[in-house]
Amino acid sequence: MIAKVQSYTLLGLEGVAVTVEADVSKGIPSYEIVGLPDAAVKESRERVRSAIRNSGLGFPAHKVTVNLAPAYVKKEGSAFDLPVAVSLLLAYGELQAETEGTVFLGELALNGDLRPVTGVLPSVISARDKGFTKFIVPYDNRKEAGYIDGVEVYAAKNLREVIDHLSGNAPLERTPVSAFSAKNEGEKRTYDLAFVKGQAMAKRALEVAVAGGHNILFVGPPGSGKTMLARSLPSVLPDMTFDEALEITKIHSVAGTLGEEGIVAMRPFRSPHHTATTVSLCGGGSKSAHPGEISLAHGGVLFLDELPEYKRSTLEALRQPLEDGVITISRSGGTVTYPASFMLCASMNPCPCGNYGSEKRRCTCTPNDIRRYRARISGPLLDRIDIQVEVDGVEYDDLVSETKEETSAEVKARADAARRIQRGRFAGGKIASNAEMGEKEMQEYCKLDAECEQVLREAFDRLRLSARARSRILKVARTIADLDLSKNITTEHLYEAISYRTYGAGLEEGI
Repeated sequence: MIAKVQSYTLLGLEGVAVTVEADVSKGIPSYEIVGLPDAAVKESRERVRSAIRNSGLGFPAHKVTVNLAPAYVKKEGSAFDLPVAVSLLLAYGELQAETEGTVFLGELALNGDLRPVTGVLPSVISARDKGFTKFIVPYDNRKEAGYIDGVEVYAAKNLREVIDHLSGNAPLERTPVSAFSAKNEGEKRTYDLAFVKGQAMAKRALEVAVAGGHNILFVGPPGSGKTMLARSLPSVLPDMTFDEALEITKIHSVAGTLGEEGIVAMRPFRSPHHTATTVSLCGGGSKSAHPGEISLAHGGVLFLDELPEYKRSTLEALRQPLEDGVITISRSGGTVTYPASFMLCASMNPCPCGNYGSEKRRCTCTPNDIRRYRARISGPLLDRIDIQVEVDGVEYDDLVSETKEETSAEVKARADAARRIQRGRFAGGKIASNAEMGEKEMQEYCKLDAECEQVLREAFDRLRLSARARSRILKVARTIADLDLSKNITTEHLYEAISYRTYGAGLEEGI
């Protein structure tokens, strides 16, 4: 007898329907799984066999064949354990139930318990879009699946519960729809701009960066507060919408980094060590393509501390995602495109000893040392960083001053106001912030009068800027104008935006 049940697999973030077919026939007892399974799927044979027996059910002593269709799609992971077990019980006659329209996902333990699996959220969303409305998932995945409207989710703790539910002996309760509530790092107050003494210019640059979604680089000596400024970024970022949370959660669900809440309610802040490899940053693997740090930072911040210490090849891999907002990974198992729209925040010393240009400390590096150090970061990569701000050490009087600094909440309020202007400006499109504007949007929203055009022309010639740098200056100026609640870009906005490009402009000349 042949039985069929429905499951899902993922290609990147997109779900692919998989029909699990089980055939139990007369012949020499055997158990085979076909349909391009990977090692984890093949190993499910013993998990399924033990789980069925330890759940008080009989396993067929016949020829058993399980097919995962379509056969041309690679099947990965342990989420097929549950659908394979259900299809076998239906084919053998141990279970009499109607499973049409129900999607099964879950890993089985040897005693029949259901263990959580990765990728449940994107699988449920893809299946719902294809018309499936009922899902049976492991109990620990219930919150994750419960955020999807328009579906019925039933969470089971073990195989026995699934059998009792399908047979009608003890129906499972439908998982209630989870309520989403965005969170902000400022609520935790681990890092807050109020704790950063002095550095008014750096704080202003950070506010502009957040208000427009711009990439930012802090350059300064050790102990000047670069890392603390960067760590305070999450407390200033705008709260996520539910749609943004779902998109970000899909990536973290595939990567297996979701917490107990089942959804990412706070914008990601990823800070990989400088020894990170290109694969760990961009994603991939030996065969399959898993999301890397830049995809896990989607919708949030990727912080690269001590930027020149990263391998140059690793840093160069950032160029395309910074420009396109996506990254395409090709491996033997297939080609996958992941979202990678993140805000890059980086910090670095101006030289190997860290004191070049400081008014308070003496630099001990030779000119050649400084040139080699700066050359670790290519011009094209630096060109993609909209805001490059130099910071210096903090005076002792500033450190012990009782003057209250602006809190992250105050800065966030201004940045949120600028973001609201941008949402209204780009309503109905795919653009969410000024940093994402293309040439078409820039021609419409970044118009300059004759005086502003002359200012930008002089800066372009004097600093020998690239066409990309000019575009980035215009985008930053548009953000500064939004912070000022100004409809038009003025010369003041342009001068400030240009001041954030002076470090990179002189980099190729060395010292």
